[in-house]
Amino acid sequence: MNTDSPGAFVAQLSWPDVERRINAGAVAVLPVGAACKAHGSHLPLNTDLLQAEWLAGALVRSAEVLVWPTVSYGYYPAFSDYPGSVSLACDTFQRLVQEILSDIQNVGVCSLLIVNTGISTIGPLQAAINDIPKEMRIELANVYAGPHCLGMIEAIAEQPYGGHADEIETSIMLAIDRELVAMNKAVTWAPHAMSARGPFSRSDSGNPDFCPAGVWGDPTLASEDKGRRILSAIVDDLLAAITTFR
Repeated sequence: MNTDSPGAFVAQLSWPDVERRINAGAVAVLPVGAACKAHGSHLPLNTDLLQAEWLAGALVRSAEVLVWPTVSYGYYPAFSDYPGSVSLACDTFQRLVQEILSDIQNVGVCSLLIVNTGISTIGPLQAAINDIPKEMRIELANVYAGPHCLGMIEAIAEQPYGGHADEIETSIMLAIDRELVAMNKAVTWAPHAMSARGPFSRSDSGNPDFCPAGVWGDPTLASEDKGRRILSAIVDDLLAAITTFR
């Protein structure tokens, strides 16, 4: 643990240290990122988890935050056809998050930022927030939807369509740890804007969500430089959200 950082990870502290930081006004952060979710043949199943924890580390180095451990199982029904992928039921995930938020609130936290790296998790996360008493202010930061991130993606993306294990996500992973990315296994799948009406299928070519490799987009266009720029933009969005709590 770096004691020079303004923020800290709760799991690395004693409870009196946690209490002291809460009393001093630290903003709580709850990262959400899948540990077991298919990301094509070129990215690891824990791609979302790695992104969430990288972003959490950037916040610890930059702001007075208290980061709780990442919620690594969630509602990811689109990927059940790919071995290794795990999805909780929507209401199970919502209840899990509600109970975590309630316990964080019970120790006196006034402000909390959820750092969400998923898409299907947005609905149940918002529902969980809505069911928490309003004594604690909670903001949901969907990392790919922030204005700085969207502007950066618009400026640098070359793929015609995308959304999963694509140019953007692969670039981010190259910037986080390029040794985890098997670019020689990256394949393109972006013949049209997919319907996203149901789970992706890796075998049924007649399915409107046919996605044989678990990729939607063109990861072959990814670069480490693009990833660094996108991550920097996401961090700017998250720091701006934290500033609103002040």
